[in-house]
Amino acid sequence: MIARSESAARMYHNGTKHSFQSVRSDLHYLDFPNQPMPFKVYGGIEPIPLPAEPPRATGNVFESISSAGEGAGENEPLSFEILARIFFLTAGITKCIEAGGRSHYFRAAACTGALYHIELYLICGDIPSGEGEGLPAGVYHLAAHDYAARPLRRGDFRASIAESLGRGEAPEAAFVFTSTYWRNSWKYRSRTYRHCFWDSGTMLAHFLAAVASYDLDVRLNAGFRDNEVNGLLGLDTRDEASLVVMELGERTPIQAGAGELAPLEFETEPLSASHVDYPAIREIHGASSLGSGDEVLEWRSNAEKFLNENLRAGPESGPESERSLGEKGFGKFPLAEGEPSGDSIDEVILRRGSARRFERFPIPFEDLSLILRSAARTVPADFLPGVRPALNEMFLIVNAVDGLPAGAYFFDRHRDTLVLLKEGDFRREAGVLGLEQELAADASVNVYFLCDLEKILGAFGDRGYRAAQLEAGVMGGKLYLGAYAQRLAASGLTFFDDEVVSFFEPRAQGKEVMFLVLLGRRKSLKSRS
Repeated sequence: MIARSESAARMYHNGTKHSFQSVRSDLHYLDFPNQPMPFKVYGGIEPIPLPAEPPRATGNVFESISSAGEGAGENEPLSFEILARIFFLTAGITKCIEAGGRSHYFRAAACTGALYHIELYLICGDIPSGEGEGLPAGVYHLAAHDYAARPLRRGDFRASIAESLGRGEAPEAAFVFTSTYWRNSWKYRSRTYRHCFWDSGTMLAHFLAAVASYDLDVRLNAGFRDNEVNGLLGLDTRDEASLVVMELGERTPIQAGAGELAPLEFETEPLSASHVDYPAIREIHGASSLGSGDEVLEWRSNAEKFLNENLRAGPESGPESERSLGEKGFGKFPLAEGEPSGDSIDEVILRRGSARRFERFPIPFEDLSLILRSAARTVPADFLPGVRPALNEMFLIVNAVDGLPAGAYFFDRHRDTLVLLKEGDFRREAGVLGLEQELAADASVNVYFLCDLEKILGAFGDRGYRAAQLEAGVMGGKLYLGAYAQRLAASGLTFFDDEVVSFFEPRAQGKEVMFLVLLGRRKSLKSRS
């Protein structure tokens, strides 16, 4: 069976919930002298600089957000320059400011606490370059701090990735997203395992949009033999583990088995002077790991079964059916047609940020419609054979949207409609639910991602927890990009778990909260009181 323990994911999720009592009794403080550095730095490996001026991702931002994974074209052959730009738009440093005697780096994608614990690795065959030398076949760590690739293994190891995925074909390249837990758990402790998928998911929204702009084939794999991928990268799994494998480019049959891998013994710089261990992170990761090819195949088979049982019957008999909404006579608001931004995905990512203050000012319903519609589109994942999001539903607290009454809503993605659950001014409630932070009260819209966790764990085992969190992270990342495309702003936020569910009941009864993203107008420095 996939799950080593039927209750491991549920126990972890319940054990890391925020409540009024847990927050008020919490004595944790941030030990700033021991804060981990925001990069993984290898010593003794000669770096290969990434191309300084690669071709920009010029595809329209909303087309790129919406179409990722719907099929590859033939516009761009995979090149060293394109790989470099995809990495930059996913994890690169977009700016640096000096404050308080320290350098503060800002990345292409948002990350909880700006702690940037997600690392990227590349496994590829020989990749040509349009100008100069290409990238030789190998396994690489992609470093943001000096924008370089460091070879961990030389040679073609794509068969190792293909075998870990239980596939008979190898992609042109594969990116592996990992988490160095301590860089995030320094602040968030055991709850970091949720953040692993929020943050990698947000980055994957960038990755998928950039890939779509280049019209490349892509597939997101949450199911793989964990130890084999970790071993290929030489990870110390006490501190770092693989989360997602992204296949990129054309696929070719495996010519030979991967064979035995020699262990890697490269040294990395210590992240901080000391390290606090949070065993719950390793326990849930171990319980949700896959160890054999049969388990990987079962993972994908369960995805097909889940799709058949929950989606192919159609919206009339699915979870968003008219009967199951449970409310009659409440307003239904079909999403509006708006004027999407003409900016490229490259332009939007370069100006993206995370809002720390919002204006209490309405946003257009047309903009909200564009943002929601694009977030609910394609996610080409192995646990979503139908390619559209299927595990999470979006619930909204609308504080200020022109043309939409303030209140609580459910987004019926099958009908492209917002369903009013209860009307009223819920700014105060929004602030309380968002861990008593004014940011949530000030935002124009709070978008919560909720899922039926018991159904997901029943279908997928404990690894389904990873999938539910990851899908929410990807959709949340799309909300970010859509907001900045329309010259609005966004921010992720944490929350009081059970209180959120109670607020959206009865529609949310039996569900669990995965993620929260705020949308609105950024409050400028000049307008601050």
